[in-house]
Amino acid sequence: MTESSKTSDDARFTVKTPYGRRAIALSIAAAVGGFLFGFDSSVINGAVDAVDGNFELGSALTGFVVAVALLGCAVGAIIAGNLSDRWGRRRVMMIGAVMFFANSIGSALTFSPWDLIVWRIVGGIGIGIASVVAPAYIAEIAPRQIRGSLGSLQQLAITLGIFTALLSDALLANIAGGASEQLFWGLEAWRWMFLVGVVPAAVYGILSVTMPESPRYLLTKGRTDEARKIFARLVPKDDLDRAVRDIQTAIDADKKNANASLRGKSFGLLPIVWVGIILSVFQQFVGINVIFYYSTSLWKAVGFSESDSLTVSVITSVTNVLVTIVAIVLVDRVGRKPILLSGSLLMTLSLGAMALAFSFSEGSGDDVSLPGAWGPIALVAANLFVVGFGASWGPLVWVLLGEIFPTRIRAKALGVAAGAQWIANFLVTVTFPPLSELSLTLTYGMYAALAALSFLYVWKKIPETNGMELEQAETLFADSDKAKAKAKSDKARG
Repeated sequence: MTESSKTSDDARFTVKTPYGRRAIALSIAAAVGGFLFGFDSSVINGAVDAVDGNFELGSALTGFVVAVALLGCAVGAIIAGNLSDRWGRRRVMMIGAVMFFANSIGSALTFSPWDLIVWRIVGGIGIGIASVVAPAYIAEIAPRQIRGSLGSLQQLAITLGIFTALLSDALLANIAGGASEQLFWGLEAWRWMFLVGVVPAAVYGILSVTMPESPRYLLTKGRTDEARKIFARLVPKDDLDRAVRDIQTAIDADKKNANASLRGKSFGLLPIVWVGIILSVFQQFVGINVIFYYSTSLWKAVGFSESDSLTVSVITSVTNVLVTIVAIVLVDRVGRKPILLSGSLLMTLSLGAMALAFSFSEGSGDDVSLPGAWGPIALVAANLFVVGFGASWGPLVWVLLGEIFPTRIRAKALGVAAGAQWIANFLVTVTFPPLSELSLTLTYGMYAALAALSFLYVWKKIPETNGMELEQAETLFADSDKAKAKAKSDKARG
């Protein structure tokens, strides 16, 4: 493609065209699943201390109640790929919406920590489903010229869900006079925090009913006429035949490898699947969800009141939303790799500063305090960490997961990568309470070291995929693997 034709092609897909606007509208609808993902995973932040006090859980069980939803997330992510290949993206979105809805009601009316655990697993399965289906759907309906920005909508929706959860937690706790105090109809404020989730769950369910199916999925099922009707609203008329033909060609090529699986020679999996898994694990091992699951408890522990702690958590979530918007603006202009590297560097420095600040802490357990300027330093460092994550690893991992896998394994590979992400999230979440009691300096120092490792991994292993068709991006990773294998073979012979 010449530079002039590429420029003309790009112009036809700007957000000002009907095609660009329709792609954006569908991507926003799909990303509501990301909103629920963020809301449901963070709503526990304002409720965790009240739940602990109500059921007398202790630190270990408290960590498990918070983290157990993530095991459900892993299950949902792993099964979502097969289900979406069998039933279609839209139907699986509906299933996720039903699970979100049930979880919100069940968690609000819980009568013991054990049934709360069950409901959090149910909600986690819904989150896991959304974490796979939404980015796959967006990648499959988005024109390549704006695919990075639209793929980042998933993370923006997650951050908005986190913000909404923390804001509603703060409002409900302040109205009631505390998360443990009764609010409406004899229910404590922390129960209402969960119950608020029925509203976005219902919206997601309605949208999933009205959205069209992924045209790529329809083509894999031989439903060409239906796929063409949907594509006709997403690409200019002159490009319609080419768009359908290109995808059909890729699908036909994949059918030659109908028995292809994720299995490979690299510890049982294909190298590209390991790339997705490692990116997903690094995204969680830097400790980002410690901020969004436990920040209220953390800031209470260093001297803030419950009300002020909730307010600080809301401010942090606002920061997360704003920097995610910045990432969306830059991802298709600057590229994936430079942004990831910059984010890793900022996260390493800010987490290191938090580790240093807590090395001066006084007291232990719930009586920790930071003397002098170390409290404000820790607060600023935590928000800089959120800036580094939200502007890079938060949205861009989802973009890469949507574009690096071959079409024939995309849904399954996304499921495995997202499943690994949720398992990593679970490990970080369930270990934070006991680790924080042992040493916050050690805990944040460990996260800082992992952020530094993420920088090295991207620097050495991740090629740039900006502006490429999905099939080109997949080939780039495949060619990289072949080049490395050839170099290794040449070195062995030499």
